[in-house]
Formats: sequence, C-alpha cells, structure tokens
Amino acid sequence: MKRKLTPAELSVEDKLKLLYQLQTVLSEIDRIRTLRGELPLEVEDLEDEVEGLNTRMERTRNEIAELRSSVNALKGDIEIANGKIATYKGQLDNVRNNREYDTLNKEIEFQTLEVELCNKKIRDAINAEKQKEELLVSSQTQLDERLQDLEVKKNELDEIVAETKADEEKLREKAKNLELSIEPNLLRSFKRIRKSCRNGLGIVYVQRDSCGGCFAQIPPQRQLDVRIHKKIIVCEYCGRILIDPELAGVKIEKPVEEPKKRTRRRRAEAKAEEEQTVEPMDVMDDMDLETEE
Repeated sequence: MKRKLTPAELSVEDKLKLLYQLQTVLSEIDRIRTLRGELPLEVEDLEDEVEGLNTRMERTRNEIAELRSSVNALKGDIEIANGKIATYKGQLDNVRNNREYDTLNKEIEFQTLEVELCNKKIRDAINAEKQKEELLVSSQTQLDERLQDLEVKKNELDEIVAETKADEEKLREKAKNLELSIEPNLLRSFKRIRKSCRNGLGIVYVQRDSCGGCFAQIPPQRQLDVRIHKKIIVCEYCGRILIDPELAGVKIEKPVEEPKKRTRRRRAEAKAEEEQTVEPMDVMDDMDLETEE
C-alpha cells in the first residue's frame, strides 16, 4: 500500500494545485458573505445603538432619582431653617439689650436667605428633572424605533443565513480539509497575502502575460519559472502567488492575430524590391542582343 505523503513532501505542483483549490473554496465563501451585504454590520450597529440607548436611559433614571433625593433634602433644610426662624423670632421678645436683638435679627436674615437659596435649588432641580424626563421619553421612543429596525434586519439576516448556511458549512469543511493538506508555513503565507489583498485572492494565474491580481506585466523568464513548477513564484508587485493557468485548470483563449495592414512605407519597400528583381533581367536581354550581332 502506497504511503500517503505529508504536506512537506508534496511536490511544488501539488502544493500549487491545493492552494488554488483552497482559494476557489474561500472565494465561494466570500461570495456567500457578499450576498448578505451590509446586513451583519447593520445588525451589529443597531445592537450597539440599542445598548447605548439603554445605558443612557439607565443613567438618566439615576440622575432623576438623585434630583428627587436632593429636592427632598432641600425641603428638609427649609423646614429646619423655618424652625430656627420661628425660634429666633420668639427670642426677640425676651432680649435684654440691642446687641442680642441685632444678633437674632442677623440669624433670622441668614436663615431666611438660606430658605430662599434652598427654594431656588429646588426650582432648578425640578426644571432639570423635567428635562431629564423629556430626554427619557425621547430616548424611549428612539429605543422602540431601533428595536423595530433591529428585529426587521435580524429577520432578513436570518433568512439569508438559513438559505446559505448549509452551503457555507460544506465549503468551510472542505476548506478545513484542504488546509490540513497544505504545508503550515505555506498556508500562513497564503493567508497573510490573502488578508492583505482587497479582493481576497492569495493565488492567481497568469493571464495575457500579466498577474491575475494586480495585472502588472510579468517578465518572460518569470513566466517560464511559473510554467515549469519548480518553485513557488510570487508577483514582484503585489506579492500574490502565481500559478500556471493550465495547472489551475483554466482555459485561456488566445487572441486571434489580425493580418498586419501594409503601411505606406512597407508598400514603398515592396515596390523597390520588385524593381530590383526586374533590372537584372533587362541587362541579360541586352547581353543576348549583343551576342547575336
């Protein structure tokens, strides 16, 4: 029984074939993802927005609770201040001198100002609470709209995923099996190249003497190296791995060469050539006539 070769023991030709098969499978997976369009990103953005709105609403509720608590505390300070004012006013009837009278009046004035300040803070807190409640209502409305949008987008995404899930799973399994057959270092290099390329192509075939990825011209000697499959060749410009179209199983139709049209110069050269072939014949005729004479 023939021993199965390890990935490192495979020939360059086999390695290139496996890489191109892997690329074909991964490109098909990319195509399926493209079918989903921007839906996954839209769903993710909506989920982030919903989470942000919930956080904002929770913070607003806490701020409203703090404002209400501060209002209650201020009302308590007002009751204490009013109690002191009543006490000081009662003491005014029993003062013994002007000094005590002035001191009590100052305390009454101070407590009165304290009550006014507390009332101002209460008004400010109530206004702030109203604004917070309006913000809470607005956020709730916005949250409801985003939740509806999220539900619609999720349903659309679920439908597309359900349609393509089986195919994608088969392709992923196939890609996994192919990766096990490829040399780890080569596979890492391929994935790195594929990740850096916008279209996700890590290996491309040569077409029209150019790289199939960046379409840069490939020198003839390098094309020969690609065709003989002796080593892994990469594009000098984009870094993609190059493979011979025949090895990739791709048939490229050669362009039909049109007959070159004669230019004015070429017509003149052809006419000159015809005249040069006629002159020797004229000379021979003259020589024959001289001999006859």
